[in-house]
Formats: sequence, structure tokens, C-alpha cells
Amino acid sequence: MLSRIAESLFWIGRYLERAEDTCRILDVHLQILLEDPSVDQDGAALNLLQVMGAPAPVEADPISSAVVLRSLCYDIDSTCSIVTAISGAREAARRARETISIETWEAINTTWNDIKAGQLQNLRSATAFKFVRERCAVISGVVDQTMSHDEGWHFLTLGRSLERADMTARMILTAGAQGAWDSVLRGCGAHHAFVRTYGGATSDRDAAEFLLLDRLFPRSVVYTLNQAERALLELDQHHVARAGFADEALRLLGAARYSLEYGLPQQLLEGLSRRMADLQRTCAQVSEAVTERYFAGALAASWQGGK
Repeated sequence: MLSRIAESLFWIGRYLERAEDTCRILDVHLQILLEDPSVDQDGAALNLLQVMGAPAPVEADPISSAVVLRSLCYDIDSTCSIVTAISGAREAARRARETISIETWEAINTTWNDIKAGQLQNLRSATAFKFVRERCAVISGVVDQTMSHDEGWHFLTLGRSLERADMTARMILTAGAQGAWDSVLRGCGAHHAFVRTYGGATSDRDAAEFLLLDRLFPRSVVYTLNQAERALLELDQHHVARAGFADEALRLLGAARYSLEYGLPQQLLEGLSRRMADLQRTCAQVSEAVTERYFAGALAASWQGGK
């Protein structure tokens, strides 16, 4: 596969997941502010902007939910916004038109046209977030059902899995640090599955264990890291080393998963913020390793918000 096409598919997966998960993180943030009046709203807003990698407002500007929404949702000039992510997915899809299905292109292009026409600004925040989540779910379903599960699909899955692990870590950083685990579960769409698994009497450690270590829930960190590893193994079937891991990306993913899965459960909440920050750095390093190995021959492209 041409490196240009492979890179475009990789970033389609990342951008769509970034848009959906940014909606989830914003939803959790606003929900915490509504449910807990004692929360320092300015501090929570500033912390969220920092976690998402958005530039902090200048000192003269008040930090508010409106500022957060503009920076992370509506602002096309912000590298961290939902609008920018959907725009990036559409541009990547345009570059890979000969590989993706017609249905996939139509689903992405229709979503971008609706957003470009001001659909998000015309809806209430909760409704806008739901709209983006549903559109991303539709696109993902179309991709999985209309693309051959060959190299291209594995690159797209790899990008989606890496972004999901990274964004789940960000969600835990923004809300888990405040003990709002119920909000984190709902933000990840995990509350129903969590209750079915653990029952009624639960603790913060149970919630953290489910979101980080559960091998069956598709948004847990361990599940997404496993998905990314499987995608890399499928892409590298003919270069299996007899000892160790020749693929730097595979080695980094395996080390990150191992550190989570083989840690002591009773120590799961200890140093959680540091470990989530480490996981974000690992995802960035894996992305760089994949880019160096597979996309080095691609034409130079300026990916909006890419890290």
C-alpha cells in the first residue's frame, strides 16, 4: 500500500475518534460542573484546556465554560477542537478516495457539510455532542462493514485504537482526579456494562479497574492497546523477530499494556495521574514510530492537531 494512503487511513481513524472522545470529555466536564456546585469552575476549565493541549486563555480573558466550548468544540483555528478533527478526517478521506468505500466518503463528507453549515452552534451543547457521537458511530460502522479488512483497515483501526487509549487517559485525568468516576463511566459509555459486571455496591477502584483493565469492554485502555497491537501484528506478519520486538511501536504498546495488566489491583489508584500522563506520552511515541516506519515516503502533509 502507498504510504500516502496508509497515512490518510491512519489519520481518518485518529481524527474521528478524537472528535467523538472530545465530545465525551466535554460532556463529562459540563456534567461535573452541574452536579457539584463546590467545584472550582475556573480551575476545572483551565485544567481541561491543559489536559487537552489547548492554549490557555490570556490573562485578560475570563476562563469559563463558553471559552472551553469555543476552544474545544467550535473553533476551526484550534488544533484541539471537534470542528478541526472532523475537517481533518474529511481531508484525509479525500486523499484516500480510491481506497475507502463510497459509503464511507459520503458519511464523512455529509457530517463535515452539516458542521460547516453551523450545525453544532445551532444546537444545545448536550445535543451537539450527541450529534457528533452518533455521526462518528455511523461512520465507524460504515467503515467496518464496507471496507475489506486488509492493510488499509488495519491502519485505520490502529489510528482509532491509539487515539482512544490516549483520550481515555485524558478523560480519567480530567474527572478521575476529582473522584467523579460515575461521570467518567457515563462519558465512556461504560456505565451499563460496568453495573452488569460489578453489580450495585462498587468503589472508585472498581470503576478504575473496569476502565483500565477490562479485556472485554471496547473502550477500556487494555482492550484498545490489545487492538492496536493486533493491528500492528497484522501489518508486520512477515517480519516477526525470533527474540524481542523489532518493531518499536509494538514494543512500546506491549510495555504499556504489561505495566497496567500486571500491576497490583489494590494499587491501581496510586499515582494514577502520573500513569495516565505516561500513557499519553507512550501513545505519542507509538504514533511517531508508526509514522517513521510506514509513512516516511508519504508526501509532506500538515495534519491539523496531529501529535
